[in-house]
Amino acid sequence: MIIRPFTNNDLAGAAAALVEVHDTDGYPVEGVDDPESWIKSEDVLAAWVAESGSRIVGHVAVMKPQGEAAVDLWVKQSNDDADHVGVLARLFVVQSARKQAAGQRLMEAAVSYARAQGLRLVLDVMVKDASAIRLYERLGWRKIGETVHHFGSGDAIPAVCYVAPTT
Repeated sequence: MIIRPFTNNDLAGAAAALVEVHDTDGYPVEGVDDPESWIKSEDVLAAWVAESGSRIVGHVAVMKPQGEAAVDLWVKQSNDDADHVGVLARLFVVQSARKQAAGQRLMEAAVSYARAQGLRLVLDVMVKDASAIRLYERLGWRKIGETVHHFGSGDAIPAVCYVAPTT
């Protein structure tokens, strides 16, 4: 398993992995109609992939804040400003690669990048994604509040907001 920076050549493989994860886990609740655009958003600051053999099996991105509840919660709680906050997003790993610590290693790459850039990472995760919540908590992410994730045409689902550990 190799964790490396995302390149444009990874887009098709990452999109295929995203569709596979959506089929097995229902994540993400949006973006699978056009997975390449969802992965390669203009708001991405940096991204990484997990590669096993020659196959992309996972992905994560650090994104600019775009009005996420987790950003607002952290700014209020920390008295920091949004310019010093990044959003960990677009994290997905195909089921067959989860026992190889791909998710943890992707998150470590994102956290390392954020620290080097002087950013504190936050995220929100839907309550239904219990395995993701276990991963975040095992890695020391701290719950900072709850929100509702709105998507589609008026759909909503409960979510929990987290902030990365300081060390």
